[in-house]
Amino acid sequence: MPERLSAMLLDLWTPLIILWITLPPCIYMAPMNQSPVLMSGSPLELNRLSEEQRILNRSKRGWVWNQMFVLEEFSGPEPILVGRLHTDLDPGSKKIKYILSGDGAGTIFQINDVTGDIHAIKRLDREEKAEYTLTAQAVDWETNKPLEPPSEFIIKVQDINDNAPEFLNGPYHATVPEMSILGTSVTNVTATDADDPVYGNSAKLVYSILEGQPYFSIEPETAIIKTALPNMDREAKEEYLVVIQAKDMGGHSGGLSGTTTLTVTLTDVNDNPPKFAQSLYHFSVPEDVVLGTAIGRVKANDQDIGENAQSSYDIIDGDGTALFEITSDAQAQDGIIRLRKPLDFETKKSYTLKVEAANVHIDPRFSSRGPFKDTATVKIVVEDADEPPVFSSPTYLLEVHENAALNSVIGQVTARDPDITSSPIRYFSFQRNTDKQTRTCNYKIWSTYTLCVCVLYTHVPIHLQRAAYNAQSQEYQDEESYLAF
Repeated sequence: MPERLSAMLLDLWTPLIILWITLPPCIYMAPMNQSPVLMSGSPLELNRLSEEQRILNRSKRGWVWNQMFVLEEFSGPEPILVGRLHTDLDPGSKKIKYILSGDGAGTIFQINDVTGDIHAIKRLDREEKAEYTLTAQAVDWETNKPLEPPSEFIIKVQDINDNAPEFLNGPYHATVPEMSILGTSVTNVTATDADDPVYGNSAKLVYSILEGQPYFSIEPETAIIKTALPNMDREAKEEYLVVIQAKDMGGHSGGLSGTTTLTVTLTDVNDNPPKFAQSLYHFSVPEDVVLGTAIGRVKANDQDIGENAQSSYDIIDGDGTALFEITSDAQAQDGIIRLRKPLDFETKKSYTLKVEAANVHIDPRFSSRGPFKDTATVKIVVEDADEPPVFSSPTYLLEVHENAALNSVIGQVTARDPDITSSPIRYFSFQRNTDKQTRTCNYKIWSTYTLCVCVLYTHVPIHLQRAAYNAQSQEYQDEESYLAF
């Protein structure tokens, strides 16, 4: 408390001493029987100066006034003396009356009409009103006639450090890219102080960080906040809380202070490559799967977020590049392996693919951290499916004489089981027009007949396959022929 009082007294006396030094060229001591004068000063000043030093006269052109000062927030048992009006025309016989008018006359400032003493009768707050403009006049006590023209003067309310700095827009939020270099500007936060910015150091602010080191620093005078460490990593820590202090009196002891908080969020940059969760993936697929079917998914994780985590997937090597393809799922950020061409278990039972995940958006500033891609191996096993028999030809052409004997052999159709098991095959035929099984085809005159031969396995489940053949007859007039199967 003594340190703060000393600082306040120093701020109070410094401008008054400077003012006292600069006044002599404008004023002079009054000779006898000359004009009214004004004495000005705070109570402390009036006690120090002699009576002659406190008397200010008017020149031949009119009043010469000094500004009066009154200390704000001053209170005591008696009204505070602000200054004094006086004229040498007053011989002390009480024939001169002093009149005060203007801002606060009679309500805030009161004049002794006999002595000319001006007192402040209320506590003043400079932040509410910094100065008052008043008019002084000396008149004859009996006639009220002016002895001098009225003159205007100002009473200034002298500031004391009674207001702490305030951050009006806090708490604050700011962002800065991760991996920023040392000294990158983050934001600027400033406080306001209601005290007089011109008089003394009551409104001279100095900024400091109470919490948030060693990550951030602040310029003491401009309040610009910067990064104090290089290469801060969002993936390690994304958010920081910084406590900022503004202190008046130039930051000296005894000054008032205010604080606020700043939340700094590190924004993402692409500084991490994708990485497959596993180096080897295993999938199996039936040989009869429909083309375009998804066989499996692979995923490369990326610690970045948003577009910085987007990856594209490709098959870059392997013995199944012609049969399989991989597409990128933008929503799930994984790769989907699909079948492009039919599979045949009897031809090839497994495939090996090498897939790659690569970042879509590369930041050249971090290319040295690359490559921003990763690879994995995919093993695909083809499962055997129970396929239907296969005819050696989809159609057959056989010839027979129309008078051929019953049960004559006119030709042969063959089918095979494509599976490794080579299951036994049974043959039978259908009429094409009714699709019903028959043993004999009856015809007369017609030269060509079409039948459908079917084969099936003798075990369960039954797989059916058909082949059509044409039986061409060599006609004999008015005879019937039969084909039996």
